[in-house]
Amino acid sequence: MAAFSYLPAFAGQSKDLFFKISLAEWSLHKALFAKEIINLDFPGIATKKYEIHAVEYVNQFFKDKAADRNYLNELLKRAKDHGVVNVLIMIDGEGDLAGTSDAARKKAVENHYKWVEAAKFLGCHSIRVNAAGKGTADEVRSAAVDGLGRLSEFAARMNMNIIVENHGGYSS
Repeated sequence: MAAFSYLPAFAGQSKDLFFKISLAEWSLHKALFAKEIINLDFPGIATKKYEIHAVEYVNQFFKDKAADRNYLNELLKRAKDHGVVNVLIMIDGEGDLAGTSDAARKKAVENHYKWVEAAKFLGCHSIRVNAAGKGTADEVRSAAVDGLGRLSEFAARMNMNIIVENHGGYSS
C-alpha cells in the first residue's frame, strides 16, 4: 500500500526511522475509479486514515488538470492544510517515451512536460514515467535513451527528477 522512500523526514513522521513512508494514490484506485473519493481528497485521507504525511499522485485521477492552476492551487492548499508533502506524480497515458517513431516519441516527450511543471508547482521532487516502446530490444533501448534523455534535460532545468518504472515491455 505504501511506497518506501529514503528522503528527508516528512512532517509528522518519527525521525527515529531510517526510512520514511509515502502513500501511493494507486492504493486507493478502486475508490477513485468508483467515484467514492476524488483526487482532491487524497492528502486528507492519507493523514486522517493512514497517518501518512507524504503522497504520490497518479495523473489518471486528474488527467485534464495538469495545466489548471486553480485546481493545482486547491490540491496544494489541501496538502498543506493536512501537513502533507507532495512527493511525485506517476504518469501514464502520455505516449511512448521509447517509441521508435521519432515524431511520436517527440510528441510523447512534449506531453510529459506539463506533468513536470505540475509536479514542480505542487512541490514534488519527481515524476514517474514508463519506458514503453515497440520494436526490437536495440531499437527500443536507443529510443528510450533519446526520449528519456530529452525529458530529463527539460526536467533538469526545473531541478526535477524523472524516475522510470520497470513496468511492461523491455523495461520489465
